[in-house]
Amino acid sequence: MHRRIIVPSALAASVLLAIPASAASFDPGAPGIGDAYYPASGNGGYDVSHYDLRLKYQPATDLLEGTATLLATATQNLSRFNLDLGLRVSEVRVNGRKAAFAASGDHELEVTPATPLAKNTPVTVVVRYAGKPSELKIGGWSAWHRTPDGGVAAQEPDSAVWWFPSNDHPLDKATYDVSVSVPDGTQAISNGVLQSQSSRLGWTRYNWRSNKPQATYLATLAVGKFDITTDKTAKGLPVLNAYSKDLGDNAGAARASLERTTEVAEWLEEVFGPYPFNALGGYVPNVTSGYALETQTRPFYSPRQFANGANVSVVVHELAHQWYGDSVSVDGWKDIWVNEGFARYSQWLWSEKEGEGTAQELADYVYANRAADDPFWTVKPGDPGPDNQFHIAVYDRGALALQALRNDLGDEDFFAILKGWPTERAYGNAKVGDFVAYAERVSGKPLAGLFDTWLYQPAKPAAGTAAEAGLSVRTAGPDAAPAAKPVQPKSWRKIAATNTVHDHGREHEQGH
Repeated sequence: MHRRIIVPSALAASVLLAIPASAASFDPGAPGIGDAYYPASGNGGYDVSHYDLRLKYQPATDLLEGTATLLATATQNLSRFNLDLGLRVSEVRVNGRKAAFAASGDHELEVTPATPLAKNTPVTVVVRYAGKPSELKIGGWSAWHRTPDGGVAAQEPDSAVWWFPSNDHPLDKATYDVSVSVPDGTQAISNGVLQSQSSRLGWTRYNWRSNKPQATYLATLAVGKFDITTDKTAKGLPVLNAYSKDLGDNAGAARASLERTTEVAEWLEEVFGPYPFNALGGYVPNVTSGYALETQTRPFYSPRQFANGANVSVVVHELAHQWYGDSVSVDGWKDIWVNEGFARYSQWLWSEKEGEGTAQELADYVYANRAADDPFWTVKPGDPGPDNQFHIAVYDRGALALQALRNDLGDEDFFAILKGWPTERAYGNAKVGDFVAYAERVSGKPLAGLFDTWLYQPAKPAAGTAAEAGLSVRTAGPDAAPAAKPVQPKSWRKIAATNTVHDHGREHEQGH
């Protein structure tokens, strides 16, 4: 992970001094949206409803040229506002008029409109920019993957900075039109539905539309040479999967996994309710990373996810995020459990469906296989801290919490909650506490204590507590032989192979 750089207060103060007295009631928008883990992530003072990105990308040189049009609404009287972008800007217009702009830090673009913006008024921002995304590093870190035949934007918690100006935080979702021109013979993949494509003078333009609210980190761009398969679901949703032509030995396993996307999504609809978006699919570019990412409607998969053969479990994980993480997104990055705990638990449910180990057996194995002094138990899935945001405990201990909830409530209430939550919260944001309150409301039971035990206490729950939560706790008396080690469920290795699924450039603790 990386941490954002906060705009120095002295710079903000100098801009304030430049505001004329007549605009004294208009203030700069905050340089951050207020996230507890990433204080400078996103921006304050406005809300974006739509991004229209018109791009041209040359794979040979990694040059990206873009014109971005943002439709937004001012949420305060604004004298100035920030956008998040790391590439070089040549012009900014606000409501049709040229605006002053200045780069600050690694990725802040400070925009001063010719006329201050009144609260609750619509705002149109046009930004012309260009640069080579692979040359942009923030704290030595990059979200842009250079490939042999192009480039890919896919990262978490940030990737937009490398390819378009935005309010870069999940709290500000928007719809997207992404139009990309690339040399003939090269494809451009993005989110949603391919509306059209056309060729002219050696260049082909692809026009993509994602018509439901989408967080900025879930927007993706992949340019390269792909083998593409298309289909439609029984309900008529378009399915598009794309595979780099140079995946080598991983090509077959990647296809054998992603081509089951429709099957997995239909099963997830039984668990989580109607699929929330306008398209399905995934893509596997020739990148050297090892992670996968739930980019909305079209998850990104690194080839290394399939190094040991097909792994449908990773497809289950990323598609589960379409409900838990994409449709219902984090309110702040501390709420990562409302994404990852459920995506991991969906893998346990898939194992149960496939007869390779029930969720109960997987929970028992996780609990028994981690000693009380294992640092795993010191990580609190409900608030893991920025350095442990993607720690294996957020996944496995996070899923344990759901199995404890299931055992406490019974299947009827538990699965009603799993299905009802993404319907009630569709296209919005939520805190961990919001889910707890929802589960209490649906079940009619007080659950704060259960969630505190499994999500917030930095210690392994005692055997008695675990037994009360329905886990099979193996203990031995003082004169008895040592308790037998739990049997490893058949699905464990495939699930553990996805422990690096969100290992975004950092070392991740490997699962057992």
